[in-house]
Amino acid sequence: MRIALLGSGSKGNATLVDTGETLLLIDCGLPREEAEKRLAFRGIVAGDLDGILVTHEHGDHCRGVVPLSKAHSLPVFLTAGTASSRKLQGLRSGVVIRPGDRFDIGDCRIAAEPVPHDAREPVQFCLQSGDCKLGILTDLGSVTPHVVRAFSNCDALVLEFNHDPVMLAEGPYPKSVKTRVGGAFGHLTNQQARQFLDHADTAKLKMLFVAHISEQNNAPELADAALKGWPGLSSCAVIHATQEAGFEWHTLDGLNQQLEIRAGLG
Repeated sequence: MRIALLGSGSKGNATLVDTGETLLLIDCGLPREEAEKRLAFRGIVAGDLDGILVTHEHGDHCRGVVPLSKAHSLPVFLTAGTASSRKLQGLRSGVVIRPGDRFDIGDCRIAAEPVPHDAREPVQFCLQSGDCKLGILTDLGSVTPHVVRAFSNCDALVLEFNHDPVMLAEGPYPKSVKTRVGGAFGHLTNQQARQFLDHADTAKLKMLFVAHISEQNNAPELADAALKGWPGLSSCAVIHATQEAGFEWHTLDGLNQQLEIRAGLG
């Protein structure tokens, strides 16, 4: 299994997962043309995708879903709540899933896990191929016991480090947006992300992707600071995803040979 992010943040999210047999896009919050360009940069033709998984209906996760699906006749897997959004009107090939469902696409076993977020029926995904488990966990305002259980025992994890509470409080957002982002159904702080890592079983975790960092209300060095002292750093590579570039392909096989721990951590 290998993974690449096309972009990560409030301007558009999209994650690409390739098992060698099955090729999936999780969310497409980028305009169709930009998504196709970033796919091509990673050697992928959009028409070769086996499907698009959608976590929820917010524009930074679904903006390009309908245009990309229509252009390339791609099936789209999403909850009924997500599908009911006007942002997904015109979708022709939707496959409705429920929070808690387990289903297969090709050789990839997928779990749609419910999360606390201010959307109609949001989920995040765990994907497993062979012995490798990948978790994608962003867009949630609190870490529930279910989230800890569901996203334990991952070999690799895309985890939201969205905001710093002080930067959010002192930043330019309207009070209503600050309340939403910082609430129990908003987004994770750096410390909440760290708390997830402290409570989850991360014994197998060899690659941590720091994702969905707010450009207004966070900084990479603050996310790094939250990780200091985490025992998993001794055996886990930490890679930051950016809004403009995401990150390039990382292969999840032979992870012990891919340790690229960022300077200053540990």
